[in-house]
Amino acid sequence: MNQSEQALGALERLIEQGALKPGSMVSERGLMELTGLGRTPVREAIQRLALNHMLRIHPNKGIEIPAISVEDQLSGLEVRRAVEVLAVELACSRGSAKDIREIEALSVALDGQFDLRDYSQTVRQTHALIIQAAHNPYLEAVMVPLQTLSRRFWVMHVRDEQQEIAHGKLLHQAILRAIAARDMSGASAASLALNSYLVEFALSVVARMAVSRG
Repeated sequence: MNQSEQALGALERLIEQGALKPGSMVSERGLMELTGLGRTPVREAIQRLALNHMLRIHPNKGIEIPAISVEDQLSGLEVRRAVEVLAVELACSRGSAKDIREIEALSVALDGQFDLRDYSQTVRQTHALIIQAAHNPYLEAVMVPLQTLSRRFWVMHVRDEQQEIAHGKLLHQAILRAIAARDMSGASAASLALNSYLVEFALSVVARMAVSRG
């Protein structure tokens, strides 16, 4: 992994986990200090994140960490739903023996106990393995921003962490196990079930907001 990729991964995690607060303004220098990396890799990462709607660059003012609304989340999930079905189907048909072994191992690892940060990292790994097994270089460019923003929304709004983690683990395990079995219809159904859960979660956030306003 080169330094630009390191910077990209580090900034994605900081945004996803809320260390960089939605609505806040940051500087290039501040991001260099946070990541411990130089100007060129951080600048390259900033440009890539801006293209993926994870940052907004304001010339002469700084870099904004944009908020993500429920409407943004639901719009992203509409696209993610279709793309992830394609990804899991490709993973079933194209995954190498090595890909399948790694997917099986992660499925077993999901039986463990996780706090919110560790679980978020494991979900990131789940998505990375599926993209890897699909063997289509264009999928990563589409899926990673959608998945990262979706995880960020979930992390920001989760309340009962252990209950939501337990449910999410089962949904991700179902996808991984179906891919490991090369069960294309099962993997598609499991992917759609995960998307439906995320839609329901977003709508529950709307309901909570309405109650708090009332």
